[in-house]
Amino acid sequence: MSGKVFEDVMINAGEIKSKEPLLIEGFPGIGLVGNIASQQIIEELSMEYIGSMESRFFPPIAVLYDGLINMPVRIYESEEHNLIMVVSDIPISPSSSYDVSKVLINWAGSIGVKEVISIAGIATMSDEAKVFGAATTKDMLEKIENHVEIFQMGTISGISGSIMSECFIQEIPAISLLGATRSQNPDPRAAAAVINVLNDLYGYSIETESLIEQAERIELEMQKLAEDLRKSEQSASPRREFPMYG
Repeated sequence: MSGKVFEDVMINAGEIKSKEPLLIEGFPGIGLVGNIASQQIIEELSMEYIGSMESRFFPPIAVLYDGLINMPVRIYESEEHNLIMVVSDIPISPSSSYDVSKVLINWAGSIGVKEVISIAGIATMSDEAKVFGAATTKDMLEKIENHVEIFQMGTISGISGSIMSECFIQEIPAISLLGATRSQNPDPRAAAAVINVLNDLYGYSIETESLIEQAERIELEMQKLAEDLRKSEQSASPRREFPMYG
C-alpha cells in the first residue's frame, strides 16, 4: 500500500494494474447523482476494492455493508475496463474540497490516468432527463457535444467543481457530466441518464433499468407518504361546518 499525503488528506491504495486508466469520481451532491451512478457502475462491472481516501476533515463514521465495516471514501479498479472509480458516502465540506481534490488529482497523475470524469447533479425546473456537460479542453468538449447539452455558462460548485479546476491546472483532460434533477432527494433517474451517456461515450453496457425501477419505487413511496400526511392532517383538524377547501 502506498500513501500520498497533502495537508491532512491521504490516499491508501494498492498497486494499479490498469495502464493509462479512465478515472470516474462520484461524490455526494444534489440528488446524490454521483454516488448512485458510481455504485451502479461498480456493481455492474464487478470492480475490485483497492483502497480508500482518509482525512481528519471527514466525519467520524464507519460505513456498514452486510454487517462489514468499510471506508466512507473508497477506490475501485476494473483492469478489464481500464477503469478506476472513486466513490464517497459522505459529503465533502467546501473548506476541505481544495485539499481533497488536490490529493485526488495528484494521485491520478501519479498513476498515469488518461482522463477524469466527474459525475454530479444540477438543479433544473424541467422534468426532462437531461445531462449537461463541460470539459477542460476543446478536444474533450467535442467528444461530448453530441451526447449532452453543453453547460454554456455558470459554475460547478462543491468538490466536483474543485476537481475539475484541479484537472485544468494539472492539464489532465476531464469532463463533467451533470444529471438534471429537480430536488435534493436521491434521484436514480438522473444517475441513469448519466450512465447512459457513459455507455455511449466509452462503449460500456452498464444496466440502468434497476435504477429506473428504484426511482419509480421512491416516487410511489413519496406519494404514499404525502397521502398519509394529508389524511393525518385532516383527521387532526377540528370539524368545521363550512370547510374552506373540499
